[in-house]
Amino acid sequence: MPKEVSLEKIVSLAKRRGFIFPGSEIYGGLSGTWDYGPLGVLLKQKLIDWWRDYFVHQRSDMLMVDSSILMNSRVWRASGHTETFTDPLVECQNCHNRFRADKIDLSICPNCSKKNTFGEARNFNLMFQTLIGPNSIQDQSLEIDKNKLLDLINHQSSDLLKFNLNDFSSLVNPSLVYLRPETAQGIFTNFKNIIDSIYPDIPFGLAQYGKAFRNEISPRDFIFRSREFEQLEIEYFVRPQEWQKHFDQWVVFIQDWYQLIGLNQKSIHLLEVPKGDLAHYSKRTIDFEYDFPIGKEELSGLAYRTDFDLKNIVNFSNKNIEYRDKKTNESFIPHVIEPSFGVERMIMAILTEAYTEEVMEDQSSRVVLRLAKQLAPIKVVVSPLLKNNQPLVDKAFLLFKSLKKELKFVLYDDNGNIGKRYRRADEIGTPYCVTIDFQSLEDDTVTVRDRDTTSQERVSINQLIEYLNQ
Repeated sequence: MPKEVSLEKIVSLAKRRGFIFPGSEIYGGLSGTWDYGPLGVLLKQKLIDWWRDYFVHQRSDMLMVDSSILMNSRVWRASGHTETFTDPLVECQNCHNRFRADKIDLSICPNCSKKNTFGEARNFNLMFQTLIGPNSIQDQSLEIDKNKLLDLINHQSSDLLKFNLNDFSSLVNPSLVYLRPETAQGIFTNFKNIIDSIYPDIPFGLAQYGKAFRNEISPRDFIFRSREFEQLEIEYFVRPQEWQKHFDQWVVFIQDWYQLIGLNQKSIHLLEVPKGDLAHYSKRTIDFEYDFPIGKEELSGLAYRTDFDLKNIVNFSNKNIEYRDKKTNESFIPHVIEPSFGVERMIMAILTEAYTEEVMEDQSSRVVLRLAKQLAPIKVVVSPLLKNNQPLVDKAFLLFKSLKKELKFVLYDDNGNIGKRYRRADEIGTPYCVTIDFQSLEDDTVTVRDRDTTSQERVSINQLIEYLNQ
């Protein structure tokens, strides 16, 4: 069921405290784009770093790649994206607004409220197109590369009425490329490079994180569905007969990961995707769903892609990319398990889980982000008890510089009274507030306030770093 916290409160906090802003807002915005502010950048980077440490650096069977956003357009023909990476699109014949057919009630237009104004749905390809190099369709001859045309026809349906217009346009205009809609294909296209250069023992995984782009018909719900986003993907290569064992192991790895970053296991649900709803490359997929404020929605996915992608590369490139087993000398095309995560959806889940409104003992209220401490953008806020007392200010700023050097994620705050500083720190999820008071001037101790309990403890300055790290 949806979280009690509303999406509006999450969006408000994200903007008010410098986590996430609407893209191009000062010029009226751009639908489906979001900018990360200072705290949002830190939160996102810490999440990516933690994911990389958990899924890659702590394991002996994982490597990383970083592929280009722009790729040869044949990549997307081979993967099936130019033909099948679509959403159903309908247009209202009255107001001419367009919508995803599977997300609205087709009996009435959600924009103009007219009834029965939608025609038949058509497939809308979600890939962004662009032109590479100085040429464009306007100043090029329309000569078609005959070899490319024959190659394309050989790999299309025998029914030429299904000939894909995106493919045709790439033939008459070889400058046409796409912004990648997923990072996975950058891993597959480098598979041969990896086994030729590194030759890892199977099973092994290749991980990648980076930007992906999808021309969503109806971007919505804050950062849940946007046109530009960050993916964290792994392609785990296994012997064909062992895929089930590895698939089951990855289910556990992912469940443990979500618990580690602070998501309540009761809010996460595993959905076995029905065969009729599987992606064109998948033989089995489990969606990990989360109870967002907008309802139960997909958080990440785990797919068994068989040898679909690698075999397509063989067919389209005519290159041998078989893996040779070091022990048995057997050659085969590995099968693939794919755990795929969206950074934005994880951040939205993390903010949802962490957002808390509390009434204190003195009947005042506070908003606190109970982030996992490893994810908190700021670990410590340092303050002088009074901003107009120079000895307190000098000692506080000296401590701030010392902690900043050791802990990095430290903030100095002397704005307003100490209570307001605590509330600001709570709202951005800071685990500890350190205050220099008059006793500090006498015995070199400070007050350390805990975010979650609001309890305070006196700690010696020379033991402070050890205390905070613990």
